[in-house]
Amino acid sequence: MKKIIALSLVLILICMAFASCRPATKVSHNISLEADSFNVTRRITVVNMRTDSVMFEVVGTFSLKNNSKNELEIICQVGPGLYKKHYIYLNDWTSYVMEDISGHGVDPYRYEIRIYPQLPSITFGG
Repeated sequence: MKKIIALSLVLILICMAFASCRPATKVSHNISLEADSFNVTRRITVVNMRTDSVMFEVVGTFSLKNNSKNELEIICQVGPGLYKKHYIYLNDWTSYVMEDISGHGVDPYRYEIRIYPQLPSITFGG
């Protein structure tokens, strides 16, 4: 009987844990999955915080993750089954902002890289 009561309490706690999951948490998880599946057009901008100048910008469908070497790993989809990988080193003087800029009529295989302030824009793909 004690085992049944203990099992029932565990099941109740598990149900309460799942019931308390907020909608915003689910939405955030789903958006992250879509972005990592190259279904969301985003813009990432890297800023030199010492000089307040933009150093680097990528616009397109890409996957983003921080690795253990204090780098951003950006994987851009450039065609069906074709990908390019870029690294951005982060330190005390660099920061980044990432925006979701999805919209209709966007070419999923086109992405742009802008390196500031001296080099011109580079556009890859379509």
